Amino acid sequence: MKKIIRLRSKMICSTLVALSMALPGLTHGQNLFGQKSEKSAQVLQQHLLQERSLAGLKSKTLKIGEVTWSYSEGGSKNKPSILLIHGLAGTRDNWNRVAQFLTPYYHVIIPDLPSNGDTKVPDDFDVSVPNVTSQLRLLLETLNVDENLHIAGHSLGGSIATVYASQYPFDTQSLFLINSAGLYKMGNTPYTKDPQALKDLIVSKPGDLQDVSKELMQNPPVIPYQLRHAQEKLLISRAEQTSKSIDQVVMLNRIYTPETFARLTRTVEAPTLILWGRQDRIINVEVVKELHALLKRAEKPVILNNVGHMPILEAEKQVAQHYLPFLAKTQTLKNPLADKLIPLY
Repeated sequence: MKKIIRLRSKMICSTLVALSMALPGLTHGQNLFGQKSEKSAQVLQQHLLQERSLAGLKSKTLKIGEVTWSYSEGGSKNKPSILLIHGLAGTRDNWNRVAQFLTPYYHVIIPDLPSNGDTKVPDDFDVSVPNVTSQLRLLLETLNVDENLHIAGHSLGGSIATVYASQYPFDTQSLFLINSAGLYKMGNTPYTKDPQALKDLIVSKPGDLQDVSKELMQNPPVIPYQLRHAQEKLLISRAEQTSKSIDQVVMLNRIYTPETFARLTRTVEAPTLILWGRQDRIINVEVVKELHALLKRAEKPVILNNVGHMPILEAEKQVAQHYLPFLAKTQTLKNPLADKLIPLY
């Protein structure tokens, strides 16, 4: 039965398109612009090591097939596991501020997605949502945390989380969608109407970071100048790769429709919590009603006032305050598919 669901879900999820941009986090261990930027790289590395440590996270690597995963892990392995998925052009470090509230109670895994952050893949690697979802499954199976898994995704990560929950319904304990990307009939921002506009959010020259941050967030967190300067250099160095990722979104958006996205979302069996920033200028808050209606077991959505597209950076405490009670409640819920199984004798 699992195999049948998997095959069916693969056919559906191949039609999914994510429309979103997440502010990339700072990654360690990268040479930004040769020796001249060595000091900046060291500053970034030290900052991230400290931030992860405060969140109870440790950096790890694992090679599986063509993917050399870089991921953060924290909390006791004896506790329920949570997978946190970042957005387009983001990194695992986007989640650090939320993770600090989760690691005391849960086992937390946060990967850099393929071609993002420090996760390495071949130049011709397929970074489509269906393939990334399959690669995440292999990672989770290798780590032996694929059963009874809680999954949370922000922006593009929400689309990946939705595909995962649809494709592996028996193993998904709960789903948490934060400003989740998708093809929405009610989408009315420049970015949902024409994903080519996402290229306006690429940091390609000095000064862009401040403008992009204001578009992504209602209240961007204060970052010391030295870190902001180093981050901007890193983002500029990644501008070409980010542009290629957006090109794929543009191409797929011309082929697929909100109806195909809706069919996928309706297959999700897991209890789901939706959280959104009311001032999201990337994916307007009105789509929440549409998304909520598609999901079988969705809680009443949470809308955060004075928050934009990045609640995990803008309002991490509020995110955790809503997520932790939801996790506690869903931890003991029985998978609805279990009742539908016919015993074999």
